[in-house]
This record gives sequence, structure tokens and C-alpha cells, in this order.
Amino acid sequence: MRADNHSAIDGTRLMRGWLGLMLAISGLIGLSATPARAVPAFAAQTGQPCQACHVGGFGPQLTPFGRAFKLNGYTLRAVKWNVPVSAMVVSSFTHTGAPQSPPTKDFATNDNVAVDQVSLFVAGGLGDHLGAFVQTTYDGVAHAFHWDNLDLRAVDHLTLGKHAAVVGLSVNNAPTVQDAWNTTPAWGFPYTTSTLAPGPSASPLISGSLAQEVIGTTAYAWIDETYYIEAGAYGSPAARTLTRLGVDPTAPGAIAGLAPYARLALQKPIGAGLLEVGAFGMASRIYPGLDRSLGLTDLYDDVGLDSSWYMTRHNGDVFTLQARLIHEQQYLNYTCTSAALAGYLNCDRVTGLNDLRADASYYFRNQYGATIQLFRTLGSSNAYLYEVLNGQRLARPNTEGFTVQVDATPWGAGRSPLGPRFNARTGIQYTYYTEFDGARSNYDGLGAQPTNNNVFRVFLWLAY
Repeated sequence: MRADNHSAIDGTRLMRGWLGLMLAISGLIGLSATPARAVPAFAAQTGQPCQACHVGGFGPQLTPFGRAFKLNGYTLRAVKWNVPVSAMVVSSFTHTGAPQSPPTKDFATNDNVAVDQVSLFVAGGLGDHLGAFVQTTYDGVAHAFHWDNLDLRAVDHLTLGKHAAVVGLSVNNAPTVQDAWNTTPAWGFPYTTSTLAPGPSASPLISGSLAQEVIGTTAYAWIDETYYIEAGAYGSPAARTLTRLGVDPTAPGAIAGLAPYARLALQKPIGAGLLEVGAFGMASRIYPGLDRSLGLTDLYDDVGLDSSWYMTRHNGDVFTLQARLIHEQQYLNYTCTSAALAGYLNCDRVTGLNDLRADASYYFRNQYGATIQLFRTLGSSNAYLYEVLNGQRLARPNTEGFTVQVDATPWGAGRSPLGPRFNARTGIQYTYYTEFDGARSNYDGLGAQPTNNNVFRVFLWLAY
């Protein structure tokens, strides 16, 4: 890594500029008499303000109304026709605790401003039974286009004796992207990040590694707006197809056959709020790097428990709590056999990983909010796996820390000066590591400290 004094000076100036821009945007509240709608493409369809579907007036964290809208296949409609297209831009300033190796030559070792992503959405319902959420993204750090979140739905409504049920099918390309609760990995906090920010090397496979690398179909039932049950399976498209869609088919590799997925949840009013408790799981046999030469796979068994609490006060303030625990059991038959053939003998074939996350949010008048998340990842010792990946001395993936975010969404309830489809969120985000990749100090044996990876980020998130 190299020092970059000029980038640090320029970064300070840019950070001040970003803070000024945030204050200017927040100060514009109330200058227009035009009411804003919900998340843009769905907004024109439902006629609902953004706060109706989203906590804080901006996605992706869903209110109970937003959850029902999603589970009903995006079909709720207040007008006969609308253009089902939206756009989104996320840009940010990122400062890390120590200089990092930049992902491309276009970025400095620290204090970078980037357009993190630009996305185009086709989103809406067709009649009473079909709906879609389709996202295509330009990655402003990698300078590449790729397909992004996909959720195609077919739904119907049934009466089973005294019970009312929504039944549906979802075709999607990321396990948990179809989920209606923000406790599962696809839509969990933090809701915006930058690939310029460093992160730990180990996480459960279900926590994003398969996103856009698979395609699957799940069937679900939502009974009496209380009980939720879902089951399905995922497979890997052809490597050539994934390459054309803009993703790397070798990471993490191809699923052997189909990977089963299941989800259960219970949602009930408790006191002044709404409580959800649930579980989800997936079993995936992977050919790492698409290598089938050994005839072996690595097996990842992921089981998660989750819970959430949502409460709205009479004055419009919103309070949420969310938590999840994922346990992943790994059977590394391919990885350890490959290691043995290469002369490495310290590879444990059976190993485990636990990932715990809990966050709390409070939004004043459902527009100005603060969120804190605590996270901890613990794993079994595996000298081959983690030393090869990280060079770490303790051969463990343990990582611990917290993320704090404050943000403002001035037009979540309406009155955008740029028209009814425009919405914006500005925010400051800080991540602090007390342990990183297996140690609380000198985790790489070369003097690196966990705090080197701390991230201060100022972001601007626009949607139209």
C-alpha cells in the first residue's frame, strides 16, 4: 500500500462539500406543494406516499403495508396504467482507517468519491396475479454493467375454511431477495454500501455469495397475514450465460444439481407493535471455480433464525428492531482434497461459521433517523483455509464491530421540489471493527490493526 497525501487533502475538501450538499438538500423540505409518491415505479401504481411502504420514507426497509404489497405480488393498483420504470443513483465519499489497495487504477488508496451504482428498474403489477421487480445495474467502481435483483411473481388468493391465504410463486436470482422482512441477508442493514470499503473475508454462503449467480423458483403461502411458509430450489445457469449477464461464474462456483431453500415466519401484533419470528435455510453443493475434475463438491448447510419488531407511535415516529443468527456447517471435500494434492495438509474438512447481526432504528416523523447495528462472525479454526485467504496467524475468521448511520429523507411523506416521482436520502455511515479476520491486533502478522478497516462514508441516494 502507498500513502497518498494529495488524495487525503482533496478527500477532506470533498467530504466538506458532501456535508454541505446534505444540509442543502435537507433544507429544501417544504418548498414544493406537489405530493411525492412511493418508491417511484410502484408509486405511480399505488398512489401511496413512500412512507406507506418504507421505514424512513425510503427503501428497502419495509413497513407492514410494504410487506403485504410485496407478498401480494406487487399487484395493488390505484390507476389503470403507469410507466413501470424507475432509476436510482448511489454516490458516496469513503474514508478508511488506513490506506487500502484500490480496486482499479481510477481510485486513490483513500478518500474516494465514487458513483457506487446506477440502476434501472422495471417494476410493477400486471392485472391481479402477476408482478415483477427487475433491476439492472452499472457498477461505478468496477465500470461494468450486470444484471441485479430479479423477482418475478405469480399470485392468487384462496379461502381455506375460515382462513384467507395468498399463494404465490417467485422466480428470483438471489436467495432471500424475495423475502418480505429485512432480517434476511438480501435486504438487511446496511442498506447501502460501497465496494471501496474493505470487509472481512469470511461470511456464510447465503449472505450474498450466491446473489445473481443462481436462478431459482420458490412457492409460498401467506395465511391470515400471520403465517408464512415457503420452499423451493436454486440452480446455476451456464457459465457463458452468467458472463453475458455481467457476473463472474467462478465465484463462488456452480451448484451441483439443485440447492433446496425453505423459509418459515410468524407475524403477530404484540402490544403496541408487530412482532415477527422466523427461520430459513439452504443446502448447497458447490463446484468451486467450476472445477469438476475431482468429481467432488464443497457442501454448505446454512440455517438462520430471525426476528423483527415494528412500532409506530401516534406522532408518526417509527421504531424497529431486527436480528438474525446464521449457522453454516461446511464440508470441504473438494477444497481439502485439492489442498492435499498441492501438498497442504492442514485443511479441516468439517468446519463451521456463525454470523450474528442485530440492529435498531428510530425515525423521527418517519423521515430523520438513526440506526446502529452490532455484528459478530465466529468460525472454526482452519489453518489452510484462512491462512491461504488472509495470511492471518490465528487461522480463524472471527470479526466483530458495529455500524452507525444517521440519515435524512426530507420528502418521504411528500412535497418534493422535483416532482412526485423524485425521492432522496442523504446519510453518514461509520463502521468500527474491534476484531478483524481472527485477531484484535496484528491480524495479518504484518502489523495490520482491525481499525485500519474502519469506514467513514457519506452518501447520497437518489430515486426517480
